[in-house]
Amino acid sequence: MSERLEDIAQAMMTRGQGILAADESTGTIKKRFDQINVESTETNRRDYREMLFRAEPAMTDNISGVILFDETLRQSSDDGTRLADIIKAAGAVPGIKVDGGAKPLAGCPGEMVTEGLDGLRERLAEYYDLGARFAKWRSVISIAEGIPTGTCINANSHGLARYAALCQEAGIVPIVEPEVQMDGPDASHDIDLCHEVTEATLKTVFADLYDAGVLLEGIVLKPNMVIAGNNAAVQASAEEVAEKTVNCLKNCVPAAVPGIAFLSGGQSEEQASENLSLMNAMGNLPWALTFSYGRALQQAALKAWLGKAENVPAAQAAFAHRARMNGLAAIGEWSASLEQAA
Repeated sequence: MSERLEDIAQAMMTRGQGILAADESTGTIKKRFDQINVESTETNRRDYREMLFRAEPAMTDNISGVILFDETLRQSSDDGTRLADIIKAAGAVPGIKVDGGAKPLAGCPGEMVTEGLDGLRERLAEYYDLGARFAKWRSVISIAEGIPTGTCINANSHGLARYAALCQEAGIVPIVEPEVQMDGPDASHDIDLCHEVTEATLKTVFADLYDAGVLLEGIVLKPNMVIAGNNAAVQASAEEVAEKTVNCLKNCVPAAVPGIAFLSGGQSEEQASENLSLMNAMGNLPWALTFSYGRALQQAALKAWLGKAENVPAAQAAFAHRARMNGLAAIGEWSASLEQAA
């Protein structure tokens, strides 16, 4: 391969930049569009995403990579420019969501396993030709009475490792995303239980990555933050979230991994920025810590856009603000006063 996996991963971890998750499935983007009464047509989906990819200075200053859905990687703008090329022109790396979604895990009520390994080698070869240089596969671990089971953690971890090995074989950097959910079926767990489950999950994942021969210098980890469930009686402070998350990662993630790009996982926009910033302000970390947010980068832009061409500048400005706030969080310099000033 002419491009080294390590170099692509390092580009994705450029200081002060992070990853835009714009890989919502057709069903998920419809739910987002329903909130603003916009019909989810292929053209509307393309126009919305193109608006984000052309947003300056967000894309050039604060976005290092963009995760795309299959449809988007194949789309071109009205002027014929491929959306992947618009992303590249801004200096960001195009990526692709490759998993087939989480399905009920047989024999494990209330638990899910991510599918999509069948035919993945061939799909990755096509995605490489279409310009993708990294991929994403999300596994979901829920916390409730009696779960997660070891069966669920092992099944999802094994899938992540096989996916990662196939990606690297194709010259594509795998984003490894084991998400311990804060908004699962129960979501009343406290932060300590989240720490325990996240640690067990990450240790299993890294053991399986090692067994699969995955080059750790050529991956990006996309974990949850260690945080209480949405319905927990006690919500931990941002300082405790930062401290417990970094503690958990230091216990589990080898220093060879170039970077960790957190999912927002149902946190509010400002909460996701604050927690990330506090972690980076702690310093003395063996890996870069940044963001890979979907809703926490896009929600304000979506509400400003409303599907109208005349709202594009306002929507791009809203997106640029969130990208800048998260860019500052990625170097430990976000503050609430900067949000208010804007």
